[in-house]
Order: sequence, then C-alpha cells, then structure tokens
Amino acid sequence: MSNPVFFTAPGTLDQQVPGSAFVLEGAEARHAITVKRLAVGEAVDIADGAGKRLTGTVAAVAPGELTVECLDLVAEPQPAIRLVLVQALAKGDRDELAAETATELGIDAVIPWQAERSIVRWKAERAAKAHAKWQSVVTAAAKQARRAWIPEVRAAVDGAGLQAAVAAADLAVILHEDAVRPLRQVLEAWLDSAAEGEAAPGGDGPREVLLIVGPEGGISPREVTRLCDAGAVTALLGHHVLRTSTAGPAATVLASDILGRW
Repeated sequence: MSNPVFFTAPGTLDQQVPGSAFVLEGAEARHAITVKRLAVGEAVDIADGAGKRLTGTVAAVAPGELTVECLDLVAEPQPAIRLVLVQALAKGDRDELAAETATELGIDAVIPWQAERSIVRWKAERAAKAHAKWQSVVTAAAKQARRAWIPEVRAAVDGAGLQAAVAAADLAVILHEDAVRPLRQVLEAWLDSAAEGEAAPGGDGPREVLLIVGPEGGISPREVTRLCDAGAVTALLGHHVLRTSTAGPAATVLASDILGRW
C-alpha cells in the first residue's frame, strides 16, 4: 500500500536530504496526528504540491507537529503533454465533482468556464469563494490520489477568455455529441502532426491540451463556432451522452492512454 501523503508549501522541501528531519506543522500535521493517527516509525510522504516528494518515517509526534526523517527526496517532472480540463459551471456541484474526479485521474489544471447555458453564475464575492472552494476540492483529491503535483485551478473565464485560452493552447478539443471524429482519432492525428514538427506553439516546454466540457444544457452553436474559429476542434467521446460531471474525467482517462501519459 502506498504511503499517506501530506502537503507542505512549495519550496519547503528544497533543502532536505536523506537523514535530515522535516517538521510538518499546521492543519496537515493535525490531520496526520489526530485523524490518521500516525505514530513513530510509520512511513509517510510529504509533498510540496509542485513536484517534490519526501519519503520518510515519522520520528516524533507533538501537538501540531509531525517530525519526519527523510529517507529520499525526488522531484517528479511534469508530463510532456499537460491536460487541462475546461469545465463549464454547472448546478448541483456537478462541476466540482468533475474537477475532483479528473484530479484523481491525473488532470494537470482546471479552468472554470462561465458558458452561455451555465445556470450557475460566479459574480463578485461569490467568484472568489467559489474559486477557493474548487482549489480546496482539487487539493483534497490530489492528496487522496497520492499526487506530488496539485493541479492549478486557473481564473474563471467567459466566452472571450476561453477563446484566448484556445488560441494559446497546443490543442483544444470540444467534447461534443454532434462531432464527427472520435476523440481517439483527433488525438492520434495531433500526435502525428506533432511528431512531424507541425504542432505549434509549445516550443521545448510541456504542451497543453484543453478538454472543453459544456454545462447541463450543452455548448451553444454560437460558442462552438467561436471556439472553432479560435482554433478548437470538436470530438466525439462516445456513443452515449454523458453528464457534465462525467465527460471530463472520461476524456482524461482516454487522453492519458492515447498520449502515453499512462
């Protein structure tokens, strides 16, 4: 069984070496001590959410503090192709469920999208609170999945903002029931063009693929047209119409396999 994971701030593990001691404090330490009831000698991982993972054993337990002896410290690289879920806002927490499940399955970032047919609206104070809640949900899911990277929940976008994100991406795929080409075909064709040096931008860094999911009422024809004009392509995920909470995670699984991430 894999070790339980607890998060610390990015950069706090940089000076750790085998044999050194790291002190975990705050809410994560309290969770380790009072909920997980970790005891001296038990194995544990501490991750900084930005790829660094310390593997060690509990050396001491005190109120609000967990001291861990470092056995190993590794830096887990980001995948060469990053998957970004563009999730339309939806009612009944289905949008949060999509972000949570996609995180467990390996998504690298999430973009909340205020689609034309989104019933839920993020305005003023609610926007900041909702964004913070999404980031909390994603962080908890990353912890559950024992990930060293915490996916970033980027700023929410409207139609114009999403068009800009599409234009900047290496590939943007609209998951749409009226699409002709299946998602597998779209991704394989893009990989072939990338191998031939035709898939720009991206440079030498990680490439990004956007997976765009609409709200309960679907993506409007006008939105599809505008996004395609910005460079997006449509793709069919399967034979059945999936809920907004299901489509993103399903696409994440399929894309991770086709793109060689799994």
